[in-house]
Amino acid sequence: MNRSDNKINFSDLLSSTEASSLLQQLIQLKSHTEKSSSNILSHDKNEYLKEWRGQWQELSSTQSDNTYSAELLVDSERLATDWLIQLFNTLFADQQVILARSNDEPEYFPAQDNEPARIEFAHGFFASALHEISHWCVAGDARRQLSDFGYWYAPDGRSAAQQQAFERVEIKPQALECLFTLACGRNFQVSQDNLFADFDTSSSTFAIDVYQQVQSYIAKPHTLPRDAKTLLTALLSACTSSSEISA
Repeated sequence: MNRSDNKINFSDLLSSTEASSLLQQLIQLKSHTEKSSSNILSHDKNEYLKEWRGQWQELSSTQSDNTYSAELLVDSERLATDWLIQLFNTLFADQQVILARSNDEPEYFPAQDNEPARIEFAHGFFASALHEISHWCVAGDARRQLSDFGYWYAPDGRSAAQQQAFERVEIKPQALECLFTLACGRNFQVSQDNLFADFDTSSSTFAIDVYQQVQSYIAKPHTLPRDAKTLLTALLSACTSSSEISA
């Protein structure tokens, strides 16, 4: 765990070798536990993954090219978010849920009146989409019937006690977000979401707790939530050019 200026470097958690190993473990878990699954990866998976992989490689080449203007990079980020929306909505079409941009703050709306559930992420940001997806993965079937998964939430400016409660429920979602982010080849930083705290936050172990939870998920991928396994398998397969799904 490399630390600089009291910040933890999450990028060392998932090298290309570790990503490949994790993918193979996820494939083996799926073959053992989900043989009867109707998930899209069980049907025409190679066709979908080939398409997603090609699109992601094209997007990644644009994002890594320093000769592109800021305007083109913003457009590339929008296209990357479009790609994620398409991937998620295809993967989980059988669960009657869609991922969608919000012009405002993120919010989850359960399915109602024959309308699918909606995971709305903030302002069209790629990172926000991964964060909200992570909460959906952690929530499970029961809390997916509740607005915003039944979470308690206090806005920025929380008290010390409120901040501690916030951090406790954010460890697993942000650990999943970290894995999804690293699988996409992007950098991850924890979000304590309390910029205007009027108390000493230096003793918080939140970043370390998230880091250790990511380590635990990598070491024991069977403990990942069901839908997190599905999404992580797809992201590792699509965003790592050398990987091939063989299950």
